[in-house]
Amino acid sequence: MTLQRFIIERVPAVGSLEREQLRAAVSKSKDVMRQLGPDIQWAQSYVSDDKTFCVYLASDEAIIRKHAEMAGLPVTRIVRVGSIIDPAT
Repeated sequence: MTLQRFIIERVPAVGSLEREQLRAAVSKSKDVMRQLGPDIQWAQSYVSDDKTFCVYLASDEAIIRKHAEMAGLPVTRIVRVGSIIDPAT
């Protein structure tokens, strides 16, 4: 199965968490991903003052929502990425 790329918007942002709280949240997220198997991968996250934007590779939106629920993470919005462009495009 080919994984699709998704952007997940999370409010509130994790940027307001203390370092140990952030480590605990990341650890929990990774534990849940191991439980869910190869249909979901966390690529990276971007943190602003009031939001976090996470890039995931996943089989579908449902597994992202399941991950968030099991990990105790907020999900404000999920958007599937149709294509990627950059300055070389």
